[in-house]
Amino acid sequence: MTDAGKPAGRGKPAGPRPGGAEDPLPPRLVAALAGFERYLRAERSLSPHTVRAYTGDIRSLLEHACRDGVQTPDGLGVAQLRSWLAVQHESGAARATLARRGAAARTFTAFAHRRGWLATDPGPQLGTLKTRRTLPHVLRQDEMKSVLADLDAAGRRAAEQVTYPGHGSEASGARAGAQAEERTAAAVALRDAAVLELFYATGIRVSELCGLDAGRLDHGRRTVRVRGKGDKERTVPVGVPALRAVARWLAAGRPELATNASGPALFLGVRGGRLDPRTARRIVHERLREAGTVRDTGPHGLRHSAATHLLEGGADLRSVQEILGHSSPATTQIYTHVSIERLKSSYRQAHPRA
Repeated sequence: MTDAGKPAGRGKPAGPRPGGAEDPLPPRLVAALAGFERYLRAERSLSPHTVRAYTGDIRSLLEHACRDGVQTPDGLGVAQLRSWLAVQHESGAARATLARRGAAARTFTAFAHRRGWLATDPGPQLGTLKTRRTLPHVLRQDEMKSVLADLDAAGRRAAEQVTYPGHGSEASGARAGAQAEERTAAAVALRDAAVLELFYATGIRVSELCGLDAGRLDHGRRTVRVRGKGDKERTVPVGVPALRAVARWLAAGRPELATNASGPALFLGVRGGRLDPRTARRIVHERLREAGTVRDTGPHGLRHSAATHLLEGGADLRSVQEILGHSSPATTQIYTHVSIERLKSSYRQAHPRA
Protein backbone atom coordinates (compact mmCIF):
# COMPACT_ATOMS: atom_id res chain seq x y z
CA MET A 1 0.00 0.00 0.00
CA THR A 2 1.37 3.42 -0.89
CA ASP A 3 1.39 6.36 1.49
CA ALA A 4 -1.90 8.27 1.55
CA GLY A 5 -1.84 11.07 -0.97
CA LYS A 6 1.35 9.81 -2.61
CA PRO A 7 0.48 7.76 -5.71
CA ALA A 8 3.27 6.02 -7.54
CA GLY A 9 5.21 8.27 -9.86
CA ARG A 10 4.77 11.37 -7.67
CA GLY A 11 8.21 12.62 -8.58
CA LYS A 12 7.35 13.09 -12.26
CA PRO A 13 6.74 16.63 -13.45
CA ALA A 14 3.26 17.53 -14.51
CA GLY A 15 4.45 17.98 -18.08
CA PRO A 16 2.56 19.44 -20.99
CA ARG A 17 -1.05 18.60 -21.78
CA PRO A 18 -2.13 17.76 -25.34
CA GLY A 19 -1.62 20.84 -27.46
CA GLY A 20 1.54 21.91 -25.57
CA ALA A 21 -0.13 23.67 -22.61
CA GLU A 22 1.36 23.07 -19.17
CA ASP A 23 -0.79 20.83 -16.95
CA PRO A 24 -2.38 22.97 -14.20
CA LEU A 25 -2.53 20.00 -11.81
CA PRO A 26 0.24 19.37 -9.27
CA PRO A 27 2.34 16.24 -9.95
CA ARG A 28 0.61 14.00 -7.37
CA LEU A 29 -2.82 14.68 -8.83
CA VAL A 30 -1.45 14.12 -12.35
CA ALA A 31 -0.08 10.75 -11.22
CA ALA A 32 -3.38 9.85 -9.56
CA LEU A 33 -5.29 10.69 -12.74
CA ALA A 34 -2.90 8.62 -14.86
CA GLY A 35 -3.24 5.67 -12.47
CA PHE A 36 -7.01 5.95 -12.61
CA GLU A 37 -6.97 5.92 -16.40
CA ARG A 38 -4.79 2.80 -16.44
CA TYR A 39 -7.17 1.15 -13.97
CA LEU A 40 -10.19 1.87 -16.19
CA ARG A 41 -8.46 0.52 -19.28
CA ALA A 42 -6.57 -2.48 -17.91
CA GLU A 43 -8.59 -3.68 -14.92
CA ARG A 44 -12.12 -2.55 -15.75
CA SER A 45 -11.72 -3.05 -19.53
CA LEU A 46 -14.07 -0.14 -20.18
CA SER A 47 -14.63 1.13 -23.70
CA PRO A 48 -12.35 3.93 -24.97
CA HIS A 49 -15.37 6.26 -25.00
CA THR A 50 -16.15 5.56 -21.32
CA VAL A 51 -12.48 5.91 -20.34
CA ARG A 52 -12.31 9.31 -22.06
CA ALA A 53 -15.51 10.46 -20.39
CA TYR A 54 -14.51 9.33 -16.88
CA THR A 55 -10.95 10.68 -17.06
CA GLY A 56 -12.27 13.97 -18.41
CA ASP A 57 -14.72 14.17 -15.52
CA ILE A 58 -12.03 13.41 -12.93
CA ARG A 59 -9.62 15.92 -14.46
CA SER A 60 -12.37 18.53 -14.08
CA LEU A 61 -12.94 17.43 -10.46
CA LEU A 62 -9.23 17.55 -9.59
CA GLU A 63 -8.79 20.97 -11.22
CA HIS A 64 -11.75 22.23 -9.17
CA ALA A 65 -10.27 20.73 -5.98
CA CYS A 66 -6.87 22.21 -6.83
CA ARG A 67 -8.41 25.70 -6.99
CA ASP A 68 -9.77 24.94 -3.52
CA GLY A 69 -6.23 24.29 -2.27
CA VAL A 70 -6.06 20.50 -2.69
CA GLN A 71 -2.58 19.40 -3.79
CA THR A 72 -2.67 15.63 -3.13
CA PRO A 73 -5.39 12.95 -3.39
CA ASP A 74 -5.71 12.69 0.40
CA GLY A 75 -7.06 16.26 0.47
CA LEU A 76 -10.13 15.29 -1.54
CA GLY A 77 -13.32 15.15 0.53
CA VAL A 78 -17.08 15.20 0.14
CA ALA A 79 -17.10 19.01 0.30
CA GLN A 80 -15.04 19.22 -2.91
CA LEU A 81 -17.18 16.59 -4.60
CA ARG A 82 -20.40 18.40 -3.79
CA SER A 83 -19.12 21.86 -4.70
CA TRP A 84 -17.80 20.53 -8.01
CA LEU A 85 -21.17 19.00 -8.91
CA ALA A 86 -22.91 22.22 -7.80
CA VAL A 87 -20.78 24.19 -10.27
CA GLN A 88 -21.69 21.68 -13.00
CA HIS A 89 -25.36 22.06 -12.18
CA GLU A 90 -25.17 25.86 -12.21
CA SER A 91 -23.45 25.77 -15.59
CA GLY A 92 -26.48 23.96 -17.05
CA ALA A 93 -25.27 20.35 -17.24
CA ALA A 94 -28.06 17.91 -18.03
CA ARG A 95 -29.36 15.56 -15.36
CA ALA A 96 -27.89 12.53 -17.14
CA THR A 97 -24.49 14.27 -17.37
CA LEU A 98 -24.55 15.08 -13.65
CA ALA A 99 -25.42 11.46 -12.87
CA ARG A 100 -22.48 10.24 -14.96
CA ARG A 101 -20.08 12.71 -13.35
CA GLY A 102 -21.25 11.65 -9.90
CA ALA A 103 -20.64 8.02 -10.86
CA ALA A 104 -17.17 8.90 -12.16
CA ALA A 105 -16.36 10.69 -8.88
CA ARG A 106 -17.51 7.70 -6.78
CA THR A 107 -15.46 5.34 -8.95
CA PHE A 108 -12.36 7.51 -8.52
CA THR A 109 -12.65 7.90 -4.75
CA ALA A 110 -13.22 4.16 -4.31
CA PHE A 111 -10.13 3.52 -6.45
CA ALA A 112 -8.08 6.06 -4.47
CA HIS A 113 -9.24 4.54 -1.17
CA ARG A 114 -8.19 1.04 -2.27
CA ARG A 115 -4.78 2.40 -3.26
CA GLY A 116 -4.36 3.94 0.17
CA TRP A 117 -4.43 7.52 -1.12
CA LEU A 118 -7.60 8.29 0.86
CA ALA A 119 -8.04 7.26 4.50
CA THR A 120 -11.82 7.07 4.00
CA ASP A 121 -13.93 7.00 0.84
CA PRO A 122 -16.16 10.10 0.59
CA GLY A 123 -17.93 8.79 -2.52
CA PRO A 124 -20.84 6.99 -0.81
CA GLN A 125 -21.76 10.26 0.96
CA LEU A 126 -22.36 11.85 -2.41
CA GLY A 127 -25.58 9.98 -3.06
CA THR A 128 -26.90 8.83 -6.42
CA LEU A 129 -28.79 11.14 -8.76
CA LYS A 130 -31.63 9.27 -10.43
CA THR A 131 -32.10 10.08 -14.09
CA ARG A 132 -35.43 10.22 -15.86
CA ARG A 133 -35.72 7.23 -18.16
CA THR A 134 -36.87 8.38 -21.58
CA LEU A 135 -38.46 5.94 -23.97
CA PRO A 136 -36.01 5.14 -26.78
CA HIS A 137 -36.83 6.25 -30.30
CA VAL A 138 -37.66 3.33 -32.61
CA LEU A 139 -38.63 2.82 -36.23
CA ARG A 140 -41.74 0.84 -37.07
CA GLN A 141 -41.37 -2.65 -38.47
CA ASP A 142 -42.80 -1.60 -41.84
CA GLU A 143 -40.31 1.30 -42.00
CA MET A 144 -37.36 -1.03 -41.38
CA LYS A 145 -38.70 -3.52 -43.93
CA SER A 146 -38.91 -0.80 -46.58
CA VAL A 147 -35.44 0.61 -45.82
CA LEU A 148 -33.76 -2.80 -45.90
CA ALA A 149 -35.61 -3.87 -49.06
CA ASP A 150 -34.30 -0.77 -50.86
CA LEU A 151 -30.78 -1.40 -49.58
CA ASP A 152 -30.97 -5.06 -50.63
CA ALA A 153 -31.93 -4.06 -54.16
CA ALA A 154 -29.14 -1.48 -54.27
CA GLY A 155 -26.70 -4.08 -52.95
CA ARG A 156 -27.64 -6.55 -55.66
CA ARG A 157 -27.11 -3.91 -58.37
CA ALA A 158 -23.78 -2.92 -56.82
CA ALA A 159 -22.60 -6.53 -56.69
CA GLU A 160 -23.32 -6.92 -60.40
CA GLN A 161 -21.50 -3.66 -61.15
CA VAL A 162 -18.38 -4.80 -59.29
CA THR A 163 -18.47 -8.34 -60.68
CA TYR A 164 -19.32 -7.39 -64.27
CA PRO A 165 -17.88 -3.89 -64.78
CA GLY A 166 -18.02 -4.06 -68.57
CA HIS A 167 -15.26 -3.96 -71.16
CA GLY A 168 -12.74 -1.37 -70.11
CA SER A 169 -9.35 -2.87 -71.05
CA GLU A 170 -8.81 -0.32 -73.83
CA ALA A 171 -10.50 2.60 -72.09
CA SER A 172 -8.81 5.96 -71.88
CA GLY A 173 -7.19 7.14 -68.67
CA ALA A 174 -10.18 9.35 -67.87
CA ARG A 175 -12.61 6.49 -68.46
CA ALA A 176 -10.48 4.10 -66.38
CA GLY A 177 -10.54 6.63 -63.53
CA ALA A 178 -14.31 6.95 -63.79
CA GLN A 179 -14.68 3.17 -63.72
CA ALA A 180 -12.53 2.99 -60.59
CA GLU A 181 -14.75 5.57 -58.89
CA GLU A 182 -17.84 3.61 -59.92
CA ARG A 183 -16.40 0.42 -58.47
CA THR A 184 -15.58 2.20 -55.21
CA ALA A 185 -19.10 3.61 -55.03
CA ALA A 186 -20.52 0.14 -55.65
CA ALA A 187 -18.32 -1.32 -52.90
CA VAL A 188 -19.50 1.39 -50.48
CA ALA A 189 -23.12 0.59 -51.36
CA LEU A 190 -22.50 -3.08 -50.56
CA ARG A 191 -20.84 -2.15 -47.28
CA ASP A 192 -23.60 0.22 -46.22
CA ALA A 193 -26.30 -2.37 -46.95
CA ALA A 194 -24.42 -4.95 -44.87
CA VAL A 195 -23.87 -2.46 -42.03
CA LEU A 196 -27.56 -1.58 -41.68
CA GLU A 197 -28.66 -5.19 -42.03
CA LEU A 198 -26.25 -6.33 -39.33
CA PHE A 199 -27.15 -3.48 -36.97
CA TYR A 200 -30.85 -4.32 -37.18
CA ALA A 201 -30.41 -8.11 -37.19
CA THR A 202 -28.26 -8.19 -34.07
CA GLY A 203 -28.92 -4.98 -32.11
CA ILE A 204 -25.19 -4.62 -31.48
CA ARG A 205 -23.58 -1.33 -30.47
CA VAL A 206 -21.71 0.82 -32.98
CA SER A 207 -18.37 0.16 -31.23
CA GLU A 208 -19.07 -3.58 -31.36
CA LEU A 209 -19.83 -3.53 -35.08
CA CYS A 210 -16.71 -1.49 -35.87
CA GLY A 211 -14.60 -3.87 -33.79
CA LEU A 212 -15.75 -7.00 -35.66
CA ASP A 213 -13.28 -9.09 -37.61
CA ALA A 214 -14.43 -11.12 -40.62
CA GLY A 215 -13.69 -14.40 -38.82
CA ARG A 216 -16.16 -13.63 -36.03
CA LEU A 217 -19.13 -14.29 -38.31
CA ASP A 218 -20.19 -17.96 -38.46
CA HIS A 219 -22.29 -18.32 -41.62
CA GLY A 220 -23.04 -21.98 -40.93
CA ARG A 221 -24.41 -21.43 -37.43
CA ARG A 222 -25.79 -17.99 -38.31
CA THR A 223 -24.13 -16.29 -35.37
CA VAL A 224 -21.58 -13.55 -34.70
CA ARG A 225 -19.17 -13.33 -31.76
CA VAL A 226 -19.22 -9.82 -30.31
CA ARG A 227 -16.83 -8.25 -27.80
CA GLY A 228 -18.88 -5.79 -25.77
CA LYS A 229 -18.59 -3.59 -22.71
CA GLY A 230 -16.14 -4.72 -20.07
CA ASP A 231 -14.39 -6.81 -22.74
CA LYS A 232 -17.14 -9.42 -22.36
CA GLU A 233 -17.76 -11.68 -25.33
CA ARG A 234 -21.19 -12.95 -26.35
CA THR A 235 -22.63 -14.85 -29.30
CA VAL A 236 -25.55 -13.22 -31.10
CA PRO A 237 -27.87 -14.84 -33.68
CA VAL A 238 -27.89 -13.32 -37.18
CA GLY A 239 -30.75 -13.50 -39.67
CA VAL A 240 -30.40 -14.84 -43.21
CA PRO A 241 -30.86 -11.46 -44.99
CA ALA A 242 -28.05 -9.93 -42.92
CA LEU A 243 -25.75 -12.88 -43.60
CA ARG A 244 -26.55 -12.60 -47.31
CA ALA A 245 -25.72 -8.87 -47.31
CA VAL A 246 -22.45 -9.46 -45.44
CA ALA A 247 -21.50 -12.30 -47.81
CA ARG A 248 -22.04 -10.00 -50.82
CA TRP A 249 -19.87 -7.34 -49.17
CA LEU A 250 -17.09 -9.84 -48.41
CA ALA A 251 -17.15 -11.33 -51.90
CA ALA A 252 -17.52 -8.24 -54.07
CA GLY A 253 -17.19 -5.08 -51.97
CA ARG A 254 -14.44 -5.55 -49.41
CA PRO A 255 -11.76 -6.58 -51.96
CA GLU A 256 -12.29 -3.25 -53.72
CA LEU A 257 -11.46 -1.24 -50.59
CA ALA A 258 -8.94 -3.53 -48.89
CA THR A 259 -5.28 -2.56 -48.57
CA ASN A 260 -2.27 -4.16 -46.91
CA ALA A 261 -3.20 -2.29 -43.73
CA SER A 262 -6.81 -3.54 -43.60
CA GLY A 263 -6.04 -6.56 -41.45
CA PRO A 264 -8.95 -8.82 -40.47
CA ALA A 265 -11.49 -5.97 -40.04
CA LEU A 266 -14.94 -6.93 -41.29
CA PHE A 267 -15.97 -3.42 -42.38
CA LEU A 268 -13.62 -0.94 -44.03
CA GLY A 269 -13.58 2.75 -44.79
CA VAL A 270 -12.93 4.02 -48.31
CA ARG A 271 -9.18 4.23 -47.59
CA GLY A 272 -9.01 0.62 -46.48
CA GLY A 273 -8.78 1.13 -42.72
CA ARG A 274 -11.17 -0.34 -40.16
CA LEU A 275 -14.55 1.42 -40.23
CA ASP A 276 -14.73 3.95 -37.38
CA PRO A 277 -17.84 4.71 -35.25
CA ARG A 278 -18.27 8.23 -36.64
CA THR A 279 -18.44 6.93 -40.21
CA ALA A 280 -20.80 4.13 -39.15
CA ARG A 281 -23.16 6.70 -37.61
CA ARG A 282 -23.04 8.81 -40.75
CA ILE A 283 -23.84 5.76 -42.89
CA VAL A 284 -26.98 5.01 -40.88
CA HIS A 285 -28.22 8.61 -40.86
CA GLU A 286 -27.60 9.09 -44.60
CA ARG A 287 -29.12 5.80 -45.72
CA LEU A 288 -32.23 6.30 -43.60
CA ARG A 289 -32.60 9.84 -44.92
CA GLU A 290 -32.23 8.62 -48.51
CA ALA A 291 -34.92 6.01 -47.84
CA GLY A 292 -37.30 8.78 -46.76
CA THR A 293 -38.02 7.52 -43.26
CA VAL A 294 -40.09 9.84 -41.09
CA ARG A 295 -37.72 9.48 -38.13
CA ASP A 296 -34.03 10.30 -38.32
CA THR A 297 -32.03 7.96 -36.12
CA GLY A 298 -28.58 6.43 -35.81
CA PRO A 299 -27.06 3.06 -34.85
CA HIS A 300 -28.46 3.27 -31.32
CA GLY A 301 -31.92 3.85 -32.78
CA LEU A 302 -31.53 0.65 -34.82
CA ARG A 303 -30.50 -1.14 -31.62
CA HIS A 304 -33.63 0.17 -29.90
CA SER A 305 -35.74 -0.85 -32.89
CA ALA A 306 -34.32 -4.38 -33.00
CA ALA A 307 -34.98 -4.90 -29.27
CA THR A 308 -38.51 -3.52 -29.46
CA HIS A 309 -39.41 -5.61 -32.51
CA LEU A 310 -38.05 -8.74 -30.83
CA LEU A 311 -40.33 -8.19 -27.84
CA GLU A 312 -43.27 -7.36 -30.06
CA GLY A 313 -42.62 -10.63 -31.89
CA GLY A 314 -42.81 -12.64 -28.66
CA ALA A 315 -39.18 -12.88 -27.52
CA ASP A 316 -38.76 -13.09 -23.74
CA LEU A 317 -36.97 -10.35 -21.83
CA ARG A 318 -34.08 -12.57 -20.74
CA SER A 319 -33.25 -13.54 -24.34
CA VAL A 320 -33.30 -9.91 -25.46
CA GLN A 321 -31.05 -9.00 -22.52
CA GLU A 322 -28.49 -11.61 -23.63
CA ILE A 323 -28.65 -10.51 -27.27
CA LEU A 324 -28.07 -6.85 -26.36
CA GLY A 325 -25.35 -7.64 -23.83
CA HIS A 326 -27.05 -5.84 -20.93
CA SER A 327 -25.58 -6.74 -17.55
CA SER A 328 -28.89 -5.99 -15.80
CA PRO A 329 -32.44 -6.88 -16.85
CA ALA A 330 -33.50 -3.44 -15.61
CA THR A 331 -31.76 -1.89 -18.63
CA THR A 332 -33.69 -4.14 -21.01
CA GLN A 333 -36.97 -3.50 -19.19
CA ILE A 334 -37.39 -0.12 -20.87
CA TYR A 335 -38.13 -1.86 -24.19
CA THR A 336 -41.21 -3.47 -22.68
CA HIS A 337 -42.43 0.05 -21.92
CA VAL A 338 -41.92 0.99 -25.57
CA SER A 339 -43.95 -2.03 -26.71
CA ILE A 340 -46.73 -1.23 -24.25
CA GLU A 341 -46.87 2.41 -25.34
CA ARG A 342 -47.09 1.37 -29.00
CA LEU A 343 -49.82 -1.13 -28.10
CA LYS A 344 -51.79 1.58 -26.29
CA SER A 345 -51.37 3.93 -29.23
CA SER A 346 -52.67 1.29 -31.66
CA TYR A 347 -55.58 0.58 -29.29
CA ARG A 348 -56.56 4.25 -29.10
CA GLN A 349 -56.47 4.55 -32.88
CA ALA A 350 -58.34 1.33 -33.66
CA HIS A 351 -60.87 0.69 -30.89
CA PRO A 352 -64.25 2.47 -31.34
CA ARG A 353 -64.61 3.05 -27.59
CA ALA A 354 -60.98 3.81 -26.75
